[in-house]
Amino acid sequence: MLIGYGRISTQDQNLDLQKDALKRAGCEKTFFDTISGTVAKRTGLEQLREQLREGDTLVVWRLDRLGRSLRDLIDWMTWLEGQGVGFKSLQENIDTQTPTGKLTFHIFASIAEFERSLIRERTHAGLAAARARGKKGGRAKALDKTKRKAVVQLYHAKENTIPELCKMFGISKPTLYSYVKAGS
Repeated sequence: MLIGYGRISTQDQNLDLQKDALKRAGCEKTFFDTISGTVAKRTGLEQLREQLREGDTLVVWRLDRLGRSLRDLIDWMTWLEGQGVGFKSLQENIDTQTPTGKLTFHIFASIAEFERSLIRERTHAGLAAARARGKKGGRAKALDKTKRKAVVQLYHAKENTIPELCKMFGISKPTLYSYVKAGS
């Protein structure tokens, strides 16, 4: 059985294009989500996973509808393969039930992984070069030393609530607690 999945990120977007494409592809069942692809837990995707059986094929309009990262896609492909479920992406013309489709998917995955490794390598080289020039990495403190000391003193005085202190100094609770822990 062909089972389709579609996703849009916001209510302003429209699923019609994906619905029409999945219907033309012959999907007997379809599941949809309106949520960012970066969110791992998606209701439609969970329902889809429960429906898939050995011999079925999961069909998506485009790869990025299923997952936004290479890791997500590889995890899905591994799970599908383990369940005996095929995979088709209509826009990329990938069908893992064919040798060419499997090869195409693995080539895409390898290229993406290679690109990620290059980015990681360049980032590490850039950080090492910056450290060699005496630069420190990391995010700048939200407050200067005087304000950090003041917020910690007010925290220990217990005259203001945590939300009041955070609002007063324009910082988050985790930032406040990190200043208190450091004794700034």
